[in-house]
Parts: sequence; structure tokens; C-alpha cells
Amino acid sequence: MAAATQIQMANGAESHTKQNGSIDIQDLHTSAAKLSMAENATYDGSTNPAKTPFINPSSASKIPTASTLTPDQSSKYEKLLTTVKSWTTKPSTTPNPPDYPLTDSDRMWLTRECLLRYLRATKWDVHQAGLRLQGTLTWRQEYGLEKHTPKYISPENATGKQVLTGYDVAGRPCLYLNPGKQNTERSNKQVEHLVYMLERTIDLMPAGQENLSLIINFDKKLGGERPPLWQGKQVLNILQSHYPERLGRALIINIPWIVQPFFKLINPFIDPATREKLKFDQDLRHFVPPAQLLTTHGGDVDFVYEHDVYWPALNELAAKKKAMMVERWETAGKKIGESEFYLRGGTSKGIENGHDS
Repeated sequence: MAAATQIQMANGAESHTKQNGSIDIQDLHTSAAKLSMAENATYDGSTNPAKTPFINPSSASKIPTASTLTPDQSSKYEKLLTTVKSWTTKPSTTPNPPDYPLTDSDRMWLTRECLLRYLRATKWDVHQAGLRLQGTLTWRQEYGLEKHTPKYISPENATGKQVLTGYDVAGRPCLYLNPGKQNTERSNKQVEHLVYMLERTIDLMPAGQENLSLIINFDKKLGGERPPLWQGKQVLNILQSHYPERLGRALIINIPWIVQPFFKLINPFIDPATREKLKFDQDLRHFVPPAQLLTTHGGDVDFVYEHDVYWPALNELAAKKKAMMVERWETAGKKIGESEFYLRGGTSKGIENGHDS
């Protein structure tokens, strides 16, 4: 099965596959036109209230230019790239199997920017970056990311306790976390839900942006509930170990007294770089253009969560963007170290044609 088909089917966008299971490329190109609609357009065109995600950042968002690597950093990147290109398997944490074959999905994940994120996270230690990349490849395999389908995750999001919509002033997609809308018992599936939404947030990143914004609203509906410490530590471990350099900003508002001790308990487990990105009870209009910020958070967007409308729209939008990335990756030669800027629709050629983002 082609990589594009695997990802399309995994994301549940069956309406855009042919009867034989292959991707309808013409439909994807038609979708590409829709993905370039007018400013502040939602996926289904809904307004007042909006019911589906925004498709692209607004003109008020400015994606920063990527910094240029120093000669030493370029050298270390090339060393890591050479090492990663030699991989044909990824390690297993169990004797059976001893390892797993490296898949096309893995190779596409190993982009230029991905390698650089792990190098930055390890302070440019090539060996440690390689070990951590292998650890994440193993985690993605054994955690079962591709088995977490929209249907499997759907019950967790039935109340809209997580909403992915809009982009901040730097063009980062915004993932709203609403703990007060918790609808399920504490379990590992709640963590799987967050990981699933992180993956969809990454799918919606525009060309040139590799970070996301978390907006956490502890409104009064939270009552006496607070996240268990074990769950907070697990989420932090996943974010810091397997999504390094992905968090651009975390905006946290309406923190009730019952949750404040939780932040004090979890604080020692937050690395300093992440801690600097946390902002508490500030005016969110300074961080997210009002035209793409929900009214419940001080913005101008009247948003109503209807699960039967929002959930299929989010997954179809993410699947279309992901499938187009797969098509570009395959067209460029299915290379490890491909540019995310190119994959996300950037006009530059792929790495085989000398692209250097």
C-alpha cells in the first residue's frame, strides 16, 4: 500500500479515496484550491457562529524567518543526516521483535527540520540526537500512533474539550484545551487523545512554521477536578521527549485555586526552555489575532462546538494537508532529510534539487 494511501486511510478521510483504496490525486488538487480560500475562512465556510477550523493563518500572522545555521551547526547536521540515512530498522523495547523495519512513514518523518529540532534539544550533540531520534521512532511504533483513528478518539472529544482552530501572531496553529469540559474517566486514552490532537496540529502547520500554541482555559466548570500528577508527568514526558522544540507558546488562563498546587507539583518536571514559554492570565489578543481567537478567550470569533460537524471537518482537513505532503515527498524522491517547507507547499524545490531551507 502506498504511503499516501496509508496516511489517508489512517486519518479516516474515506470520502477522498477511490473505490480501490488509492488516493484521488485530482480531488486532492481540487482540495488544494479550497485550502487557499479567502482570509479567515473556516473549512465549511461557517461564520457567526464558526463551527469548523480555520484553514490558514490570517494576514495579521507573520511567520518568522528561519535562522541560518553556523558552519559548525551545518557540519553537525550533515553528520547526523549521514547517520540517519544508514538506518534500515528502528529498535524494539522487547525481545520479540528485536527491531522494526524503517517504513516510508518513518523516512518522511525524518525531515531536515526534524533532525535540527533534535539537535537543538540535545545542544547539538550528534550522538545524543541520534539516540533520541531512534527512541522517538520506537515510541511512535509501540505507542501505536497510526492506530489512533478518528473513530477511536472521537468519544474523548465529544464535548469539545480540545479544539484545534486558528493561528497565533507567528502563524502557529492553536490547540485549545478546555479541562472544564472533561467527559471521560481518567485513563491512558485521555493522553492518547492529546497526542492525537498534537499530531493533527502538526498536520495543519503552514509552510515555514514548525511550532504550535497551546491555549489552556481552566474555566469555572472545572469545579473540584484537577489533572492527576501521574497524567501530567506522562504528558510532559511525551512532549519533551518526542515533540522537542514543537511548543512555541502555552497560554494559560482562569487558573482556579484547586489547580495551582498541581502546577507547583509539576513545575520541577518542566525543563527550563519549556517553562519560559508559559504565559499565565495575560490578554490573549496580544498573542492571537482577534479575528482567529474565540470569544470565550477574548477574541472576535463566535465559535460553537458541534461534534458531528467539527470532528469530521477537522480530520478531513488534516488528512488533505497530510496527503498532499505525502504526494510532494514521493514526487521529490522519498528522501530522508527532505524540507518541511517544501512538503507543506513551499515553492522551493526538494532537497534532490538543492533546496536548503
